Amino acid sequence: MASKLKPGDCQELREAITAAAASGTPLCVSAGGSKAALGRPVVCEHILDLSRLSGVTCYEPEELVITAQAATPLTVVEETLQAAGQEIRFEPADYGPILGAPAGMGTIGGVFACNISGPRRVKSGAARDFLLGAKAVNGRGELFKCGGRVMKNVTGYDLCKLLAGSFGTLAAMTEVTFKVLPRPAETQTILIQGLDPPEAVAAMTEALQSPFEVYGAAHLPGAAAGHSTVDAVKGAGTSVTAVRLEGPAPSVRYCGGRLCDLLGAGREIARLGDAESKVFWRELRDVMPFVPLAGRMIWRLSVTPSKAAETVREIAGTFDAEAIFDWGGGLVWLAIAEDASADSGTIAPNVRGADTVAPNLRDADAVARTVRGAVAK
Repeated sequence: MASKLKPGDCQELREAITAAAASGTPLCVSAGGSKAALGRPVVCEHILDLSRLSGVTCYEPEELVITAQAATPLTVVEETLQAAGQEIRFEPADYGPILGAPAGMGTIGGVFACNISGPRRVKSGAARDFLLGAKAVNGRGELFKCGGRVMKNVTGYDLCKLLAGSFGTLAAMTEVTFKVLPRPAETQTILIQGLDPPEAVAAMTEALQSPFEVYGAAHLPGAAAGHSTVDAVKGAGTSVTAVRLEGPAPSVRYCGGRLCDLLGAGREIARLGDAESKVFWRELRDVMPFVPLAGRMIWRLSVTPSKAAETVREIAGTFDAEAIFDWGGGLVWLAIAEDASADSGTIAPNVRGADTVAPNLRDADAVARTVRGAVAK
């Protein structure tokens, strides 16, 4: 088992990385450990545990900017922002529950290292779009900083964009500075019941292309909808396609009515108010409908929305798979049952446009071949 190195400051972190580089010893960067089961297992001699580098170091609500050390728990950052009526607009997910870890273990550094973005990705942008600056130590033990505390601060290479989504392979981030925004005054969700995936993707595309400021579009087939805790979704007894509106109350109510007219012809329509909407989109953000499916392999596919339904149909034709469509069909979550006939001990290879969660299942290679073929079409 890999031993842990727990630096207490940047100097100790530099020393640990410098020593590892000199001896050719691989390190695994970690803090909360909530995403340890994401993708391939890391083979290393030491875990570089950054959990002591924690705390909000600067917050200026009037400037909509916050700075925190990388291992600051995401929950701490969210509570700090909530007190000022602000939020992380790209709504980072907590993958702990679907990865077999407790909820609330994620850190703000892990969010940016993995570029984790929630359902608002289609409207508000990704995590990397909000990252203004960072401090980090590279693989040679050199401390560097990039970006700053304002949007237009880059001359030359934008290293912040490079670090976001690098999964800690390029540098160990010690501090991040990012943009935040005010919380919306009201949220409303329009639910369309009974659509199949092609119909749902078409409806979500129509909603996203409308002038009505849609901040989320997702489709839950009947099985996934049945795992929701929101009564209107769980009790639908069929698939549910959800469209989210946010903003000033009068605008949200007007746009909600217009969207119902646009999407509701001949369809069963329901609406969720502010409180239920927040619960529903939080569940979707954290992929909570798949938590009861313990033991299945979870795949995250980035696909062209127009090909999402066909991609899922092809994979489901080979494996027992449940799906969730987010980002208007651009993001597909799959929970695939283990194939007992597959060889044991295989690990899913990287697939373009796909991430694998919990890859320690016996049918990973077989699934990867099918997924690769479906995504490539």
